[in-house]
Amino acid sequence: MTINCKGELIDLSQPKVMGILNLTPDSFYDGGKYKDEKTILLQVEQMLTDGATFIDMGAYSSRPGAEHVPEDQELQRMLPILELILKHYPKTFISIDTFSSKVAKHCIESGAAIINDISAGNLDDGMFQTVADYQVPYVMMHLKGTPQSMQKLATYDDLILDLRLYFAQKIEKATSLKINDIIIDPGFGFAKTTSQNYTLLSHLDLFQTFGLPLLIGLSRKSMIYKVLESSSNEALNGTTALHTVALLKGANILRVHDVKEAMECVTLIEELKANSL
Repeated sequence: MTINCKGELIDLSQPKVMGILNLTPDSFYDGGKYKDEKTILLQVEQMLTDGATFIDMGAYSSRPGAEHVPEDQELQRMLPILELILKHYPKTFISIDTFSSKVAKHCIESGAAIINDISAGNLDDGMFQTVADYQVPYVMMHLKGTPQSMQKLATYDDLILDLRLYFAQKIEKATSLKINDIIIDPGFGFAKTTSQNYTLLSHLDLFQTFGLPLLIGLSRKSMIYKVLESSSNEALNGTTALHTVALLKGANILRVHDVKEAMECVTLIEELKANSL
């Protein structure tokens, strides 16, 4: 359970936290919040201080129904901030949340350490080869359709079996191209109803059979606040509750808006495991 980030081996047998840095004006929770150098650097510093191992930067909102962003615009949002962060925090492992091989290529060449692809190559045929060429860790998420169409595609013969087949096929393709570090993300909220999201969470341990690290993105999502009849702003406690379940079922990376609370969750679950032997 190790991945190679820019020559350094990261052990994921003890779960890690990935802090989210949204550079989009329309993300579902914190869109438009970080729009100048000062606020961006303060947020990155806070997430690193709170214990984040990775910072995940996204410049294309993948919330349901979000508008399409051209590649050049995505790069214009992404590259200056990537370079800014690495100038001030050069040892930071930055993950790039993109499904564009062009964006991935330019960001890796500018110092990014990980590619986080919501489509697992489905939205850009060149992505797998780009990752293989640069040999960076690759997060492959489950998604049907696009962010614009996915909520109409939440139909499955058997949710868990369909996702396991999807990942088996993606892993086979990735390994055939000699992509060494593969991380799988079941894609909570992507082409899945609230009920399906909870079915997926309850069977999350079945994805451990691939023998690969498991990244989980539950933070402040609608599957939490719809059930609680609240909002994303009020969904931190619910997020922590579901992070606990995910960690007990084998999650290796938590992708989160709130790093401190996620790290506390990891610490407590690791203490529980250490004293249950």
